[in-house]
Amino acid sequence: MTVKVFGIRHHGPGSARSLVKSLQTLQPDIVLVEGPPDANDAISLIAQPEMEPPVALLIYAPDQLDQAVYYPFAEFSPEWQAIQYGLQQGIPVRFMDLPQTHQLAQRLAQRPTIADNNPPNSDVPSEPELESESTTEGDSENDDLETAIAPPTATRSIPPDPLAWLATAAGYTDSERWWEHMVEQRQDSTALFEAILEAMTALRQEVERAHPPDLENPADLREAQREAYMRRTIRQAQKEDFQTIAVVCGAWHSSAFCEPFPAQKHDNALLKGLPKLKVKATWIPWTYGRLSSYSGYGAGIESPGWYDHLWRSSESAHSTSQSAIYWMTQVARLLREEDLEASSASVIEAVRLAEALAALRDSAMPGLAEMNEAAQTVFCMGDAAPMQLIQERLIVSDRLGQVPADTPLIPLQQNLQQLQKRLRLKPEASERLLTLDLRKELDRDRSYLLHRLLLLNIPWGEPQLTSGKGTFKEGWQLRWQPSLSLAIIEAGQWGNTVATAAVAYTNHQADAAPDLPKLTQLLDQVLLAALPEAIAYLMTRLQSAAAIANDVAHLMAALPPLANILRYRDVRQTDSSVVAHVVDGLVARICIGLPGGCASLDDDAAATMLKAINETHSAIKLLRQETHAKAWSAVLLQLVDRSNLHGLIAGRCCRLLLDEGSLQPEETARRLGLALSLANEPTQAAAWVEGFLQGSGLLLLHDDAIWQVLDDWVTSLPSDTFTALLPLLRRTFANFPAPERRQIGERVRAGSQTSSTADADADFDRDRADAALPLIAQLLGLQEFPEPH
Repeated sequence: MTVKVFGIRHHGPGSARSLVKSLQTLQPDIVLVEGPPDANDAISLIAQPEMEPPVALLIYAPDQLDQAVYYPFAEFSPEWQAIQYGLQQGIPVRFMDLPQTHQLAQRLAQRPTIADNNPPNSDVPSEPELESESTTEGDSENDDLETAIAPPTATRSIPPDPLAWLATAAGYTDSERWWEHMVEQRQDSTALFEAILEAMTALRQEVERAHPPDLENPADLREAQREAYMRRTIRQAQKEDFQTIAVVCGAWHSSAFCEPFPAQKHDNALLKGLPKLKVKATWIPWTYGRLSSYSGYGAGIESPGWYDHLWRSSESAHSTSQSAIYWMTQVARLLREEDLEASSASVIEAVRLAEALAALRDSAMPGLAEMNEAAQTVFCMGDAAPMQLIQERLIVSDRLGQVPADTPLIPLQQNLQQLQKRLRLKPEASERLLTLDLRKELDRDRSYLLHRLLLLNIPWGEPQLTSGKGTFKEGWQLRWQPSLSLAIIEAGQWGNTVATAAVAYTNHQADAAPDLPKLTQLLDQVLLAALPEAIAYLMTRLQSAAAIANDVAHLMAALPPLANILRYRDVRQTDSSVVAHVVDGLVARICIGLPGGCASLDDDAAATMLKAINETHSAIKLLRQETHAKAWSAVLLQLVDRSNLHGLIAGRCCRLLLDEGSLQPEETARRLGLALSLANEPTQAAAWVEGFLQGSGLLLLHDDAIWQVLDDWVTSLPSDTFTALLPLLRRTFANFPAPERRQIGERVRAGSQTSSTADADADFDRDRADAALPLIAQLLGLQEFPEPH
């Protein structure tokens, strides 16, 4: 009875190539792979042709969805190739690591002591929640040196990178480069795994002598339990009378599975009384971007796209030169797609340079470092900027895998896949800009789906601003992330379809909404998502909240989303009449409560109220209802007549009334003169000017009366007062567009007090203008036009 241990590096194409050759030579009758036994039933799906790596095993607790772990696989992952070998040969293949039913339960048991650091309803996630997205993922495949699932305070007693000791002994400064040269680029796999086992045995002896394992440390205890369970799995295979057992594990663990094993009593003691948590397993698509170390994945690699190239080159029996040519050809094609120069001659030159660099460094073949240096020198002319494109699109790559249709899915996942197929929205790992025309039924349905997913916290698409006129255009930035698969599973508790789940979750959010603005924002999202069932419930909640709301700021914050809803009703063919009477009530209550809300404001409160007034004014203009506009103008007139109003608010109200024609320019100039009189505090006068001129300085250029009042006030200020007010005035004028500032400066420099309008009238040829009126009327489609003067 033979137990053969193969210590590999996760996601190493050289390790995978050598492992396949060794398995073909060994011809085992069972293959044991480091991985979660919870997913043994899912192994058979790997044999299906629809399964295309990169993919990942997702192990999750259905009753505790924040407890989940991913096990990513690429085609060049040694574990993937070992499983493929076993399935092709028709021999049993089993995972042998400590089941996640125990590991997740252990982590959950540690959760209360960590979560206590955060107050109830805190927006800051507790440590285990952070762990489930970072440490958990890093642990899922584990590196040659594994990262334990444990609280941040529980660290392992071994040094962070023991492989650096071997690299240093071999004359390397980087353990990654040492492993690349000694294992991944190795062409002769004879006795490779024997050498790895011997090296790791010696290394672990030295490490454990310097840093003895401490079973009181949760991280060290967990590693001991994992190895004990893997030995138990090997013993079980021996009891079942398998004669040749292949064990595929991380290189660091390989020496732990060499016979003679520790006493079975020892391992049983380590595994006694382990907690359990119900878990489920499924396959999900993965991406090379999430497989990279840049994503935070603990066992990640720096260049999954490059490793994929190496694996495919070895499968195709390409020579070293052909592999380099194929890579440089991909580089050239990518650069040409981005309108950068890349000729065939440059490909040949870059290949020769890469091979020369490899020869100088005594390497068997050009590595990624040589390829990058050659590409930057030849294609990029030494410029590092295009290399970022090569890094993202080729070296890391945005490849997205896929799983078979009969992969175990929850109903919500199945419904989403059906909708994606019907709406022709294929999930892609690369970013894609999608512009929808909401007048078309297909695009409208696509918009509904993306908005419903946003309501469920599944951000497949991110809304984007679109150029052009009209409200029928909608832009989305689409990018499918593997983590969305877990978000879909989590959302599955609310319903079996996207629509029903969105309705149920929206109603839940409505019940938990803390204030009126949150409800109106939610209603805006629901109408965009076309969920009439949720609208009725939200309207009931909204009416109840609006009836008891006494904070005018909340009422003003609630109005713009509702105005936006009414704006979109025709384009989306949504009946939003149910919102109209709520808007009527809000406008009435805002107009009644605003004068009281503007009393006795300090500078910060005045700035906040100014923003609310601007947004409310825009919303009322958007509604285009005469009754609302008259009521709003009346309350603005009431505010500007108040003597104790903050200057910022008074000036802004006066400007809004001037722009809509409720105040004449002469009356506005009079009010400006009163506000800037010596009887008022200079700081209040400056605040009045800031509110009045906010956003645009064109008024100063075209209204000489206002210009003159402001000019007289500035020139009459004492020097010390002017120095104190200068920052306020500079803040006001700095927000004007550059051309306006330039014209204002030119007018100040000219010192002209004559009317620019009068100058324009002097040069105005009225007879020529009258002659153009009939043609303008024809262009505008008017039947009649005012008689020429």
